[in-house]
Amino acid sequence: MRATVKAYWVQGALVGVAAVWGSTFVMVKDAVALYPLYAFLTLRFSIAAVSLAIFIPASVRLLERRTVGVGVLAGLFLTAGYVFQTWGLQDTSASKAAFITGMFVVITPALQAIVLRRPPRRVTVVGVALAVAGLWMLSGGSAGGWNVGDTRVLLCAVAYSAHLIVLGSLGRRHDVRPLTLVQLVTVAVLCGAVWLATEPVALPSKGSIWVALLITGVFASAVAFAIQTYAQRFLSPTKTALILITEPVFGGLFGFLAGDRLGVGGIVGSALIVGGMVVAELLGVRPEAAGENVEFEPVVEGPPVPMAGE
Repeated sequence: MRATVKAYWVQGALVGVAAVWGSTFVMVKDAVALYPLYAFLTLRFSIAAVSLAIFIPASVRLLERRTVGVGVLAGLFLTAGYVFQTWGLQDTSASKAAFITGMFVVITPALQAIVLRRPPRRVTVVGVALAVAGLWMLSGGSAGGWNVGDTRVLLCAVAYSAHLIVLGSLGRRHDVRPLTLVQLVTVAVLCGAVWLATEPVALPSKGSIWVALLITGVFASAVAFAIQTYAQRFLSPTKTALILITEPVFGGLFGFLAGDRLGVGGIVGSALIVGGMVVAELLGVRPEAAGENVEFEPVVEGPPVPMAGE
């Protein structure tokens, strides 16, 4: 009975993680309208790295030299993802950005087929087709609703997919905790270099920006990662994926509450994207990888660093 209650609490905590990630699209969009992009990302990921070291001390204690190279490589793609996503939010709505970012779930199998020579299953191809159709509907179809911000966010999804592939190949040989710390530090350092070279060097003067930095840095990164790591000790990868796929739904909901209106076509397109994600991520998973009650082994597997809108 206690195990069942714990499972419900863990699942509820993961839903909370997805909700926090979904809420950050609106928050980041508002913040970068008032504060420079690279300055925001530098402070956000500096806060995230420090918070992770505090919440998960093993991320520092278990750090090895061989982990640094892989972490920096993954961090390069993670940096590209966050830069394109945050940049894209300057020119598109938070709701559209949330659903377009979710496309990384269906882009990843396509990149795996090319880079790792792992052909996707037929059901995965169906999921990709559904998501692409949804993307077309979300963008306004032939009505020309696609804009430069949407393109940047789509590039973000491609970068996230490359990031996942690095973690799913080279990253599997490393403990996920120090590997994540290296990635967060990489993003902070790279964005910090661009900040110093191209933007005014000044701390935020508005309280709303600091609130966004703390929520995205502490709660949407360090705390969310800790919860996800803990949850996967009790939940199968399939259940975890199903819960976290709700992130773009929360993103759309918070965007709606903030004033975004997708229209009928946008709502249908969003539903198709989520449906494609479910098909590609859950039904398309290999049978041997979909078993329930899989023991979490952080040194071998471990979840990737939180992504998307987080």
